[in-house]
Parts: sequence; structure tokens; C-alpha cells
Amino acid sequence: MNVAFSEDPNPTSPHAGPCTHHDHPRPTVSGVALHWCDERAEIHRIVVGDYENNVFVLRCRQTGQSVLIDAANEHDKLLELCRTLNVQSVLETHGHFDHIQAVPAVRAAGYRVAVTAPDAAMLPSYDDVLEDESVLDVGRLRLHAICTPGHTPGSVCFRLEDSPILFSGDTLFPGGPGTTTFDGGDFTTIINSIDRRLFASLDPGTIVMPGHGLDTTIGTEMPNLDAWVTRGW
Repeated sequence: MNVAFSEDPNPTSPHAGPCTHHDHPRPTVSGVALHWCDERAEIHRIVVGDYENNVFVLRCRQTGQSVLIDAANEHDKLLELCRTLNVQSVLETHGHFDHIQAVPAVRAAGYRVAVTAPDAAMLPSYDDVLEDESVLDVGRLRLHAICTPGHTPGSVCFRLEDSPILFSGDTLFPGGPGTTTFDGGDFTTIINSIDRRLFASLDPGTIVMPGHGLDTTIGTEMPNLDAWVTRGW
């Protein structure tokens, strides 16, 4: 198995605390890095494709089981991650083409792919349908699905229970919402999703891990909502 164990890793998220663990697996896949960890969970991140998509693997430290979020591109790298990090399934935050190009390959390798019903037709194939407030077990971890339409009709975020982590897909970025200029996008809808489903219910210290670019926090972005509405994007 192409995996080693890291010594004193340095998580790449600017919001990650210091790590003194010595048992994080370190896959020998170019570009992958430990992004965040605590005593229960760890998150590995790789950036793939022409659109520099973030792909995250959430791993339960107690059981070693993992889930991959967004099979975006470069399927050879993602399949190696799936094998070395014991990925059990794949979750799609939405159906835009840059987030799903590796879906056929991961399904062919036997990994189940889940997506919301409104975005399901955007995928070439899938296995499971995600619903709002679905609770997904990843080993002993629990991910909560939060439907946040606007970027696409079926966009969904994933909140990690008992940890300050939100995988936001293309719903929320540092500096504003994801674009709503593509078919099916709606600016008023995405603003309502961010305001009511994220800002109103999540702790300001929640770390937002988006589908592209750098992490942010709910508390950093919340004061800017009115400015986003005023500018209209």
C-alpha cells in the first residue's frame, strides 16, 4: 500500500491548530496534504484540474474509514487516495462539470456516489440521493447534509458533527457566494441559503472549506452579507 505515516505533520489550513499526532497516513499522491485534524477526524486535501478544484477526504481516526467529497478530476490520483485512505463512498456538493469529471471512474472502481435529486441529472451516473438533513456515517463521525440551493438547484453543504468544519462546495467562499450566472443559478436563492441555513445556525468559529481556493470562517464572512446583496454578486 502506497502510504506512510507522517511525523509531526503541519496541517495546511490556516485555521488548523497545532498537530502533535504521529499516526496520520500520508498517501504518496502528488499534491495531497493533511489539511486539518483533531482527536477524532482528519481532512486531507488535493487540488485538481484546470479549475483548481479542492477535493477533500474526511477520515475517521478511530476506524480509518473515509469519505471523498467531490470527485472533480484527475481520477487516477483520486482513486489512489480512495485506496490508501480507505474511502467508503463519494459525496458531490453539486453537479457542475468541474466537480464531477472523475465520477465515472470512481463508480467503475466500486465507490458509491451520492448527489441531491435536483442535481442528479447533471451527473453521468450516480448511486444514492442526498436529502436535506441527511446524516451520513463516516466510521464514528457523522456528516450532516445542509441543502443550500442557489449556485445550482441542488447544491449541498456538509457539516461535521462535534467539529468546527463545514464543506461548502461552491455555495460560500471567502468574500461571497458562488456564482449564480450558470443555468439554474439564482442570486436571491443563494443569499437566502447562506443567511438562513449557514449564518443563522452555525457557530462563527466554523471553518468553511470551499470547493475552490482558501478556507474562511462563518464569523469572517457573516458581517459582509449586506454588502454582497448591494453589489448583486
